[in-house]
Amino acid sequence: MNEERLPAAFTAAMKEMLGQEADAFLHSYSLPRTQSLRFNTLKSIYAGAPAEHSVSLFSLTSVPWCSTGYYYEDPARPGRHPYHAAGLYYIQEPSAMSAAELLAPLPGETVLDLAAAPGGKTTHLASLMQGQGLLVSNEIHAERAKILAENVERLGISHALVTSAAPGELSRRFPEVFDRIMLDAPCSGEGMFRKDPSAMSEWSPDHVKMCAERQWDILQDAYIMLKPGGSMVYSTCTFNRLENEDTVSRFTAAYPDMKVVTQKRLWPHLEKGEGHFVALLHKAAASGSVETDSRGKKRSGGKSKNGPRVHASLRDAYQQFLGWAATELPGFTGGGIPLLFGESLYLLPEAFNERLHTGLLEGLKVPRAGLHIAHLKKNRIEPAHALAMSLQPGQAARHYDLAADSPELQAWLRGESLPVPPELHGWTLVTVEGLPVSWGKASLGQLKNHLPKGLRIQKAHLEEA
Repeated sequence: MNEERLPAAFTAAMKEMLGQEADAFLHSYSLPRTQSLRFNTLKSIYAGAPAEHSVSLFSLTSVPWCSTGYYYEDPARPGRHPYHAAGLYYIQEPSAMSAAELLAPLPGETVLDLAAAPGGKTTHLASLMQGQGLLVSNEIHAERAKILAENVERLGISHALVTSAAPGELSRRFPEVFDRIMLDAPCSGEGMFRKDPSAMSEWSPDHVKMCAERQWDILQDAYIMLKPGGSMVYSTCTFNRLENEDTVSRFTAAYPDMKVVTQKRLWPHLEKGEGHFVALLHKAAASGSVETDSRGKKRSGGKSKNGPRVHASLRDAYQQFLGWAATELPGFTGGGIPLLFGESLYLLPEAFNERLHTGLLEGLKVPRAGLHIAHLKKNRIEPAHALAMSLQPGQAARHYDLAADSPELQAWLRGESLPVPPELHGWTLVTVEGLPVSWGKASLGQLKNHLPKGLRIQKAHLEEA
């Protein structure tokens, strides 16, 4: 992109802000965009060979601020490789990796990603949490929430709840619930100009001011939901002070129990990346219980002594799944709270009930209520694709492994059935070099393909870059 195409008001503002550095910064928009991926440790921890192979296959080099992040250059196309379909890594812009690294959630904590789509920071947080605890990933826009849920599923994340709600609706339900909150705030996207030149057409000084006001509103709801003693990361992919340092200063002035631990910028003319602003804030442990927010809205939520009743249909469905799993998944150890939505059976992370109650989900849009484990089909169990993606090969009674470069795998990803040894019979976990890609069902020398139709032929997932 030619830097002369940048909005004149933006160029003038950056020259005033950066002084002598401005020329180098503005010139960065003329350089090729930076490309990188981040390994999903929920899978790479047991699939070391594919991860090691990826490093040489794509000529990966390390991202300095993220131990699992790696740069790649053209003509590498890791997003088209079967390892991507298997959830071994997530294509993510390197500067954006700094936010989850700074928040540094611990296994077993209760964490919120408040503006989570398409899923880069959510999947990063899940890796850092090692699949333990509760991760609530929210996206207000329904279509983007669907993409978020697909990425959570592809990476085999079992302890995440995907919601689609306005921040105010969440804060009314979950006051002082979360140990850590990620707020990658909707912003004017000045760091997106090189990746997506159309973002420039939406930019204006008035748009920057509108974004800052929206960020202020969301921050107030985030404050309500953060536990005393908790931590929050506020981040943007924009460069102006109004949406960054000024917004953080306004927030800490309004809430004196919030302190800035650190804040920093990654500039595209100084670091290899598109740029990012990140601030880590801490809430004082002595903060009292929140009764109202600064807009006077009463808050409610928390635990209930009377949890939801377990209906007979749910109990029967879960017992049917457990009976199926006893034979088909001898290594399956996933516990949780069973939930039934029509014919779909989910396992909500146990950590949810330890801190909350499932009644809080009533009336809330929940595209993914934890791990989708099964479909109920005329009194029989059909295992869900999400369950396959969350497993290790040894947890299934049968698995059928394919090489990443094999014609058979390409045929499978197109949705075709495969010939298999006649002794193979029943539900089979299909893997690529140990990484699950879907279920198959073997019978009479044929492995019937159960890869969801929408994921066949390497369907591209919308990811942040």
